Amino acid sequence: MLEKLRQMEENFLTMQEKMTDPEVIADNRQYAELMREYKHLEPIMETYHAYQHAAQDFSEAKQLLSSEESDKELKEMAQAEYTDSKEKMETLEHQLRRMLLPKDPDDDRNVIIEIRGGAGGEEASLFAGSLYRMYTMYAESQGWKQEVLSANETELGGFKEISFSIIGEGAYSRLKYESGVHRVQRVPETESQGRIHTSTVTVAVLVEADEVSVEINPADLRIDVFRASGAGGQHINKTESAVRITHLPTGVVVECQDERSQYKNKDKAMKILRSRLYEQMLREQNDKIASERKMQVGTGDRSERIRTYNFPQGRMTDHRIGLTLYRLDDIMNGNLDEVLDALATADEMARLLAGQQEEA
Repeated sequence: MLEKLRQMEENFLTMQEKMTDPEVIADNRQYAELMREYKHLEPIMETYHAYQHAAQDFSEAKQLLSSEESDKELKEMAQAEYTDSKEKMETLEHQLRRMLLPKDPDDDRNVIIEIRGGAGGEEASLFAGSLYRMYTMYAESQGWKQEVLSANETELGGFKEISFSIIGEGAYSRLKYESGVHRVQRVPETESQGRIHTSTVTVAVLVEADEVSVEINPADLRIDVFRASGAGGQHINKTESAVRITHLPTGVVVECQDERSQYKNKDKAMKILRSRLYEQMLREQNDKIASERKMQVGTGDRSERIRTYNFPQGRMTDHRIGLTLYRLDDIMNGNLDEVLDALATADEMARLLAGQQEEA
């Protein structure tokens, strides 16, 4: 780690010199890129220099303690400095390890969330609607925007499936741990005898991929148009505005019929298709990583049961990290920060541990 920091310090000093170069200053693009990298490295260097200072104090105190010439009072002062600087070094080393963890390049991107009712019929569809409400309320609390891309609504107001985008800086960094199976235990609105039912809903959180991230050959697409229909035959269009896009090499199929315009539906469907293909590409890359290096908190396995929402007990349990909170109503109203913070911390600790094991 220290060797890596020494190399980073050399780069940092080189950047400082470049930032005073008139030719670099005149090149807006180069200067902007340099400033971004400089701002990223600056807090790391400040912490590294604090660590070096503590290490110097520790070394000097150690020498005084081992010196036969030091008197009693001086040794007492040296012992206090030794203990204090040692604690500082340990704290700063932990901070540096966290700061050096590789940042997910997609963390600042927008997301597309796909929610599908699973086992449980109409009750699963109703809970899919509850989760959609939960995520959109959280997005609103963060100042993010959301847009429905595709929805298949049921007669009782739930969703067999719904895809929507959340647009805001850092959206993926906060919501990427939500992919998986969400289980609900409650008395359904359709249950007359008050029995508790268990249903499941699948959530997939996709990075909103742009055209640069995923190149799609138009020849690889089959595009079909048809008349849109809604719950119970409502909202039937007289024109063929609904769009179905099939990506022939992978077999991925996307449908969109929410807009009255065929062009708008096609645009939304392509947005979802790009994100699904990008997710598939990332999943293939991750599968190549050795299992012992995988993180403990997954971000892409849709078949993994990650969470249970127990309404009679007012309890939410995240099974990946053993977190249980008894404020379910609050969570369902979009107050997710405590849950998301705990997941991010667990992932960070797992990556730190993996890094230490590799160093060992």
